[in-house]
Amino acid sequence: MKTYKIKLVALAIGIFALLVLPDMAEAQRMRGAAAGRGGARPTTTRQAPSRTPSRTVSRPTQSRQTSRPAVNKASNSSSRSTVNGGSSRVTNKTTNNSKVANIKDNKVGNNSGNNIGNKANIGNKVNIDNSKDVNINVNNSRNNINVRNNRNVGYRPPYRPYPRPPVIWGGFGFSCFRPYYYHPFRPFYWGPMWHPWGFFIATLATTAIIVSVENQKYHYDEGVFYEEADGGYVVVEAPQGATVKVIPSDAQTVEVSPTVNNYYYGGTYYEKENGEYTVVAPPAGATVDQLPEGAEEVKIGDQTYVKYGDTYYLPVQVDGKDAYEIAQVEEQ
Repeated sequence: MKTYKIKLVALAIGIFALLVLPDMAEAQRMRGAAAGRGGARPTTTRQAPSRTPSRTVSRPTQSRQTSRPAVNKASNSSSRSTVNGGSSRVTNKTTNNSKVANIKDNKVGNNSGNNIGNKANIGNKVNIDNSKDVNINVNNSRNNINVRNNRNVGYRPPYRPYPRPPVIWGGFGFSCFRPYYYHPFRPFYWGPMWHPWGFFIATLATTAIIVSVENQKYHYDEGVFYEEADGGYVVVEAPQGATVKVIPSDAQTVEVSPTVNNYYYGGTYYEKENGEYTVVAPPAGATVDQLPEGAEEVKIGDQTYVKYGDTYYLPVQVDGKDAYEIAQVEEQ
């Protein structure tokens, strides 16, 4: 009986082993496979980061080497070169000094402190604009008036042609009949009754008369023309077309042509007709002995002219005496 029970227990254990041990072996194999797969993953994860950094490193390197230095810098360099070329052309542009009225750096000496330009300061008193609107600034600050001499011109052409080509300078031609003969300019004084442009006087002599030119009123006395100013009168350029009956007795006779003479006094030219004297433009080619205060020496090429108002005079000699010829000036 006891032996039979032992056999039954042994049989039950054998059956249990047959049933349970295969399952445990299979479970063990499954855990081993799972463990094997779990160990392979870290190897894969370690290799994956190594491939990823290689790609991220190579891309920025290629971008910096190909796009920024090669394209941008070349473009900027080309742009700068174009700008500098334009700037160079502007810098090398020459100054245009073709206008005679714009001569500012050709004064000779310091006879009267005058400036030559499109507006000429005569004796630091009178500003003469080529448009004939004359601004007169007198030393007395109260006097600042405008005078219109619209009929004034620089000169009248001569009646005969010139024997030689003009002197070309600054885009203009200067023509004269007589050869250049330099002698220093010295202003001439016509006496106590004569005054230069810009001179201010409080009262006029009783001999002064009123002259009207193009609805503009002037006062005339002893070869001098005045314009009313605040508190007195100021000397102005003689207006062309003004007619008077008497001129100073010491006026110089000026030959204009074999049949025509003018009269010259204090920088003003007169033409006589019907017993009256009319202010006219300076006749080119004529000569005078003296020029008044307010004129100044001006360098024209190799020659030194004397400019008074809008008129240029060439120093010459006539019968062995110093004189000035009225130059014809024309744009070339």
